[in-house]
Formats: sequence, structure tokens, C-alpha cells
Amino acid sequence: MSYTTRVVQVTNVSPSTTSEQMRTLFGFLGIIEELKLFPPDDSPMPVTSRVCFVKFREPESVGVSQHLTNTVFVDRALIVVPFAEVKKAKAAPSLMAESGRLPANREM
Repeated sequence: MSYTTRVVQVTNVSPSTTSEQMRTLFGFLGIIEELKLFPPDDSPMPVTSRVCFVKFREPESVGVSQHLTNTVFVDRALIVVPFAEVKKAKAAPSLMAESGRLPANREM
């Protein structure tokens, strides 16, 4: 299967997992251009689960990385899915500005 995206979303990541651990795990599957873990490693707030986005150099790594779904890492079974990349638009006009006023809520 051919992928147009180079990004995967990894959910159900253990709160004790670090970005370096994720980089090591996914680094075996392809060259990583960018990796973001949310909330970040230095976040002071308590979390019950984390989410990680991994951007590979090659789109083929996306298909390979999906094989890690249900792999227990630290203490949780990971869920890995392709994630569509969003290209930044060139000063696109706001939809709200073009649509005018929204209809008011009416009681029935």
C-alpha cells in the first residue's frame, strides 16, 4: 500500500514514556524528521495517557510502523495510525467572514 503521508499518530502511550524512548523505538523503522510527544516530557501536569506524532523521511515507514499496533511498550499496547499532514494555506479567507451571520437559536 502506498501512503501519501509521512506522519503517524501513536496513541495509548504510557505517561512514563519519554520522547527519547519513542525516538529509539520508531527510529528502527525509518529516519525520523520530527517527533512530538504530548504532553511534553517537562510538563508539570499529571497525565493518564500520552499521544505521539512521528514524521518520517520516507512514506514507506508509515506502513511499516503500523505493525507496532498492539505492541506493549512500557505498560500499554500502542495504537499506530497514519495521520494526514496539513499543508498551510496561503492567506485563505476565513469561512466565517464569508458566511455572514449564523442563524439564531430558536425555541420550539
